[in-house]
Amino acid sequence: MIEAEGIVHRYPGFSLSVSRLAVEPGEVLAVVGPSGAGKSTLLRLLGGLEAPQRGRVHRRGPAVYLDQTPYLLERSVLENAAFGLRLKGWPAQEARRRALGWLERVGLSGFADRPARALSGGERVRLALARALAVEPAALLLDEPTANLDPANVARIEALIRAERAAGRAVVLVTHNLFQARRLADRAVFLLEGRVVEAGPAPGFFQRPADPRTRAFLSGEMVW
Repeated sequence: MIEAEGIVHRYPGFSLSVSRLAVEPGEVLAVVGPSGAGKSTLLRLLGGLEAPQRGRVHRRGPAVYLDQTPYLLERSVLENAAFGLRLKGWPAQEARRRALGWLERVGLSGFADRPARALSGGERVRLALARALAVEPAALLLDEPTANLDPANVARIEALIRAERAAGRAVVLVTHNLFQARRLADRAVFLLEGRVVEAGPAPGFFQRPADPRTRAFLSGEMVW
């Protein structure tokens, strides 16, 4: 669904270089690593929000990127949830009906008429996720989607991610929560200083990592 080949992207003092990375339909790929490793940069490149300075990213179908601090319009919760559908040309009534269904699934059905800017941080993330899922993208690119949520809503969002995987969507999940990565991922990637240190099927990655840096990171040690 998404394939990156030979991508290089540089900022002052930092360089991201990935020789090859792919995520298939119906697969959750977890990207883990310390802060500053390049995880969010990689996600933006995969989603087309930035273009790599070298290499290419190929997407078979639309991808939706969910930022850690998603942007919301100065409108109601329902209007925000329906915004992507309206952009795609859906009639207003049908877009509102579909958006209400997604607000219910993320636990915001009673918030439809509230101003979106009045929501808490965790509620904003759930609204942005409802807006993203409403348009049925081929791939979801999620940057710490549950970082500000309580345990009940973490479980709710993880259930949604599983449902989207079952529906055939590709999901790339950036998370610092290694327990979440273990629960959700089919494959995992460890990114360190802009380089892929290790990648593979999730059971072996988490239980029998091959690289000592991966083992150190997964055991909670500092890795440089």
